Amino acid sequence: MGILACRLPQPILRRLANVPVNTDGEEMAPEIALLMQMTEKADDYSDLDPVRAREVIAAECRTFADRMPPFAIQEELRLPGGLQATRYRAGSASRGLLLFFHGGGFVVHSRADYDSPAKLLALKAGVDVLSVEYRLAPEHPFPAPHDDALTAWDYAVEHAAQWGLDPHRIVVAGDSAGANIAAVLCQQLRGREVQPFLQVLMYPVVDSALTVQRPSHREFADCPALTAKQIKWFSNHYLPAGTDMTDPRVNPLLGNLDGLPPAVVSVAGFDSLRDEALEYAAGLLENGVPTRVIRESGLVHGYIQFTALSRTSRAATERIAAAIAEAVSPDGLASTLGTYRL
Repeated sequence: MGILACRLPQPILRRLANVPVNTDGEEMAPEIALLMQMTEKADDYSDLDPVRAREVIAAECRTFADRMPPFAIQEELRLPGGLQATRYRAGSASRGLLLFFHGGGFVVHSRADYDSPAKLLALKAGVDVLSVEYRLAPEHPFPAPHDDALTAWDYAVEHAAQWGLDPHRIVVAGDSAGANIAAVLCQQLRGREVQPFLQVLMYPVVDSALTVQRPSHREFADCPALTAKQIKWFSNHYLPAGTDMTDPRVNPLLGNLDGLPPAVVSVAGFDSLRDEALEYAAGLLENGVPTRVIRESGLVHGYIQFTALSRTSRAATERIAAAIAEAVSPDGLASTLGTYRL
């Protein structure tokens, strides 16, 4: 049974898939359940070396990717220090700039792997997306991605005006490890004259060292979307021996959360990282940061990459885009702050 089966009508999917229910009573989306069953039978990339793992994962991304229409702008950019990025604009106009960092445990993935998700966010939110190719471990371990994020931020602020965009309306976003980079960046930029307008954290890694075993870590340790074994593989490659595990760049939960930009935090109901993400959102709220949590009860870690196969994942990604579009619209953020909550 191939992955195209995930596109079958819901009643048929329910007969084909063993649909799990988590301890909160949430039911996994049937097409995701079927995808997880197939993933469980496939080879595990964490049995490979990072170079080979990247090749395998890139091939999967090409299979799962949505087919997008031609874009008005898709330009390859070279940033200081040799970093590369791609800027996307769907149409003739743009409401703002989204600085995006892809996921992949700081070890795998590239901006090419995220071409489709980046375009979908640009299209549905009506913004430019600057997708950054930050350096990966183990060739470039911690804290290289965070250094690259600061470089990318400075580049975005410097070039926003020439792209016809307001540097004071830059949204910082990412998923998984990329969300960690986005969260840390917001902490590092505290006190700068130009601050992020909004931070969008999709199923973020906010405790890279896994200093606390939370209930979701135990409940979903064997979920094929992100297993405990894979998390350990990522950490072993990313965090060199002797790394200070209390460094807020490793564990943003230990950082100063006061005065940070408003946040949108998306969590998946069947994700090992769910509870640490909810903990981070709660910490933001406790520190007076307007925070909206979007709980995608039927989804798993990495859902933004499954939009071609999963209607549920597509709808979840479009909710993120809608939240960004609302925020960057005239007076949009100010008018919706009262609705931001845990």
